[in-house]
Amino acid sequence: MGNKTRRARTPMNKSRSSRSRTVLGMSALGAIVGLATYLVARSRRDGADSQPSLLPTSRSYRTAQLAGMGARTGANLATMKARSVFASEERKDELRAQFELQSAEQVAEALGNMRGAMMKLGQMASYLDQGLPEPVRNALAQLQSDAPPMSFDLARGVIESELGKPLSELFASIDEDPLAAASIGQVHRAVTLDGVEVAVKVQYPGVGEAVQADLANSDLLFQMMGMLFPGLDPKPLVNELRDRVVEELDYGLEASNQQTFADAYRGHPYIHVPDVVKELSSKRVLTTELAQGSKWAEVIEWSQQERNLAAETLYRFAFGSIYQLHIFNGDPHPGNYLFRPGGQVTFLDFGLCKHFTEEEVKIFEEMIIAMVLDNDVARYIEIIKSIGILPKDLEVDESAVREYFGHFYEFVFEDVEMEMTPEYASESIRRFFDLTSPHAELMKSANLPPFMVIIQRINLGLFALFGELHATGNWRRIAEELWPFADGEPSTPMGLEIDRWTKAKAAASATD
Repeated sequence: MGNKTRRARTPMNKSRSSRSRTVLGMSALGAIVGLATYLVARSRRDGADSQPSLLPTSRSYRTAQLAGMGARTGANLATMKARSVFASEERKDELRAQFELQSAEQVAEALGNMRGAMMKLGQMASYLDQGLPEPVRNALAQLQSDAPPMSFDLARGVIESELGKPLSELFASIDEDPLAAASIGQVHRAVTLDGVEVAVKVQYPGVGEAVQADLANSDLLFQMMGMLFPGLDPKPLVNELRDRVVEELDYGLEASNQQTFADAYRGHPYIHVPDVVKELSSKRVLTTELAQGSKWAEVIEWSQQERNLAAETLYRFAFGSIYQLHIFNGDPHPGNYLFRPGGQVTFLDFGLCKHFTEEEVKIFEEMIIAMVLDNDVARYIEIIKSIGILPKDLEVDESAVREYFGHFYEFVFEDVEMEMTPEYASESIRRFFDLTSPHAELMKSANLPPFMVIIQRINLGLFALFGELHATGNWRRIAEELWPFADGEPSTPMGLEIDRWTKAKAAASATD
């Protein structure tokens, strides 16, 4: 391996890349606002709630909230354009920046109050694309870990109703102010009757109805995508996402998922998953071991060496879980991790998990073997046609397929140190949505099989996080440790320690 570190490439020229990042970076924000504006007519047709609750739940009321958000953004835009007519270029840039920040703050506030699936869309917009202007990303970043909390009286009511006892008979103490408030619930620090510190996640009353209303509106968004990408079959994608999002509402299922991970990684030197307290958990209350650590905003200020270690742990957890457990958390956003120096990471929130079948994992493996190990693009095309990514009768140029799809494997193509950059992460997003790119015709013919929806969210989410960390490592060697078909030797100090832990765990299991 050479001494130089290679940066993940981006094929665009610098000026076009910058413009495209800004335009497409704002597209996630624009999708929210655009959907809001598009739904005004539906809101008028359906009517509005006469008595909205703390968490508005009907489709008509939430549509009206989106429409209002769109109207406010439209007014901001009109004001900005009017003030820009006779302004200098420098002043136009200032006005544009003010518009972006004001709109983002309004969107963040609105989505934070709405919670549910729309808040999750805002969370994704805040971290997926580094092309968003920094003030805009900072405004939306509030959605990663904090939303306006519900009152403690409401939280108490949910806990007592779900667990069937007064709060004093369940916990020795519980903090009234939440540790965090997120899209479908908020978390309170508590102490059990036997003195154990725990985190109690309480689902917002009515959030199930709110999510269902958001999902009803999401049909329209996918129909719009289908018009832009003729090869896309929106219905299976909507059904897959709906199934996964609805599962998030069942804390009993989340508890099962989380305990699966906690058991699998128990005693791991770098990966920690809090245990579930089953007797204090239900469908709408989830009690787990209290975890400590630094949040994402602190980690990105750490040394590059520490950021590299954090990224290596995230990488090993993501792909190790897929290949070894055939399951992974499909919500890789910054608020779901707590960090400690030396690469230790605590993983939180297992509501949106995807279980992969043996056949699905085998397809992932075959795609990697064809594209990365064998450089057999013809075989790769055969595979992706067999699972419906490209039509079977579509004639494609191998070099075009290699150029387009190869981007997503770039960080494991070569046995070299590679820096994951924000530009690489943004280019990964643009590969899916930029209809002005040289790959536009290929994109229009492409489809996404439902079982690959969550894996793409995992990939794009991790690329975005690694780009923000400027994570550097020999990802090819680390991948070969994780790929079942590669049998790679430990390639880093972390890999060596994990290998010792794995062997010790296997030996202990053999003697049981």
